Amino acid sequence: MTKPAGTMLHRIALALGPAIAPGSPREALRAGIGALVGLGISGLFLLSPATDLRLGLYMIAPFGATSVLVFAVPNSPLAQPWSAVVGNVAAAVLGVIACLLVPDPAWRIALAVGTTIAIMVPLRAVHPPAGAVAMTAALNPEAIQQQGFGFVVAPVLAGTVALVVIAMLYARATGRRYPFRHFEDPGPHGTADHPAMERLGLSEAELTEILQRYRQSLNLGVEDLARLIGAAELQAASHHAGPLTVAEVMSRDLVTVGPQTRLSVVADIFREHGFTSVPVVENGDQFRGVIFQIHLIRRAREDAFRHDRRLLSAMTDLLGRSGTAARAGQIMQTDPPHVAPDSPIATLLPMLASGDCHAVPVLDGGRIVGIVTQTDLISALARQSLRRERAAH
Repeated sequence: MTKPAGTMLHRIALALGPAIAPGSPREALRAGIGALVGLGISGLFLLSPATDLRLGLYMIAPFGATSVLVFAVPNSPLAQPWSAVVGNVAAAVLGVIACLLVPDPAWRIALAVGTTIAIMVPLRAVHPPAGAVAMTAALNPEAIQQQGFGFVVAPVLAGTVALVVIAMLYARATGRRYPFRHFEDPGPHGTADHPAMERLGLSEAELTEILQRYRQSLNLGVEDLARLIGAAELQAASHHAGPLTVAEVMSRDLVTVGPQTRLSVVADIFREHGFTSVPVVENGDQFRGVIFQIHLIRRAREDAFRHDRRLLSAMTDLLGRSGTAARAGQIMQTDPPHVAPDSPIATLLPMLASGDCHAVPVLDGGRIVGIVTQTDLISALARQSLRRERAAH
């Protein structure tokens, strides 16, 4: 086989292969359970004993497609509540109209789906399952004759709203966000400032124009684009961070606690040393997790609400009083980002710049040998910059 022919076959194979990055089994399970819960609960109402099942339209197939979007890809613009509800309802209306006006089945189906696609774009409610909603109506003219525009209300509107509401609750319960955060929404700290990685110097209008220019408005939201650009810039900057390794900048003299350490003792360590994090270990140096100050504050706030006390004045007392029950192992983060001693410091930049992580444990075969804080990293980068300036002169 000649080289050009082999290259062409390779390109064809790539074009026909998967275009989606590998997903984690955990995320696949999360989405699958979400769809199971969402359709199961919706079915309790739409398939009640009082339902006339002869019409066969109360749990329609497009709900399965809607479930894929709202549970598996909740960040997609196509999965947002406006797109799902308005898109499906518009499709149902047009599907009913097509059934009432067009007797020929082929033209009825084509008209229902075609007009649905045409109307979703100006409504800014593109939702792929809506095409199937219109087609479902067009394929069942007898049932639609009996139901009329009642088909729009139930099952379409009722079922779509139920799935969207369940998806919102399920996303919150499983650590995801749905609907997605908009560009002007408050940041993670409740202020108007965007997360540090998204402060690009670009306005919402400029980001929107980029999406429209490259025809990606249906694939990405403005907030997602800002996050991706910020992550890409940070990753590119890490390539120029220099040859230093984590072992050269990490803190080695660690103050640690065990999983059974009382929270009052942990609070004393934070207060005495001014730390932002404390590693949790067993059997000397076997890493089990890390406690950040925010974990302690959240626990104190829960106890303050439980005992009807003001948070700041009650924190020390509550941690001490609940210390017999509240232990370090109950509030520690067991899966924080971590690095190896020989990792380049560039790997720390995305971890410590996000704002969610204030210190990165350094592990060597499960043993903790150090920790790198935001202060450690900033100091190392500042020293590198100073050395470069001296070398330039």
